[in-house]
Amino acid sequence: MTFGFDSTTDDVLDGVDLSGLHAVVTGASTGLGEETTRALAAHGASITMAVRDLERGRAAAARVREACATEPVLEIRELDLGSLASVRAFASGFLAEHERLDLLINNAGVMACPYGTTSDGFELQFGTNHLGHFLLANLLLPALVAAAPSRVVSLSSRGHAFSDVDLDDPGFEHTPYDEFGAYGRAKTANALFAVGFDQRFASQGVHAYSVHPGGIITELGRHMTPEIINSLTDRLASSGRSFNWKTIPQGAATSVWAATAPELLQHGGAYLEDCGVAEATDDETLNNGVRPYAIDPDRADALWQLSERMVGLG
Repeated sequence: MTFGFDSTTDDVLDGVDLSGLHAVVTGASTGLGEETTRALAAHGASITMAVRDLERGRAAAARVREACATEPVLEIRELDLGSLASVRAFASGFLAEHERLDLLINNAGVMACPYGTTSDGFELQFGTNHLGHFLLANLLLPALVAAAPSRVVSLSSRGHAFSDVDLDDPGFEHTPYDEFGAYGRAKTANALFAVGFDQRFASQGVHAYSVHPGGIITELGRHMTPEIINSLTDRLASSGRSFNWKTIPQGAATSVWAATAPELLQHGGAYLEDCGVAEATDDETLNNGVRPYAIDPDRADALWQLSERMVGLG
């Protein structure tokens, strides 16, 4: 069946049985993460909801249970992606209780926030959106390999078109900070992570994909002041592009498609949008497609090596 812009999570998973699979979903207490959790759980998967706020996580779990026809298997674990210590604690706790992990959905993130740093001193958007998830996936690798074939889904964004990664100045120490430039760097990093991860671990049965969910009104945009929204509107207008919003079930559809579609086995590392594999393009007037730099294997390898050094791996 062919899916597209309007497809929802329920469309994508219609008739799909995920019984016996276990997934970790980051940012599961709201928005796309909660909907991804609901959709996967409704089709039989057990879910570890990785959340920064346990109380909000419990409230989301209650909503998921209410929405499912049968009692889903959910657990809630604390995870602050802006703290490498929290990431390590989460991974250690998870691996102590779970030998296998079928799906890792790196969904959580921050967007267009004022300049700030993580608890480890990294620029906030790069540190949270990329480095936290980078460390998490690497630490959970033994469970992903044990469950092979398994998948990692990294939420990128069309915002990757704002900027390539800056391998020489990832923390804006020598570059003027710009909210959307920083967001673009982080979302490009999310796409390059999928390329680098798949390069390294596809041979062990673990594939990775990056996803552009579309434009959705969620808490991701909580830092979007009127000034920042005007700046984004001006950027889109200057490129000649229009913009169409998605609902949350439509926005999460590509995530669950990336996690389950059998046809994607031949497309490891791909950047996905509207439940399809995006084409590489430099045409700024288009609303879709992926910048070549965001799927470049050499850039992915260079970012991987930098990320290893930054988080203390290798």
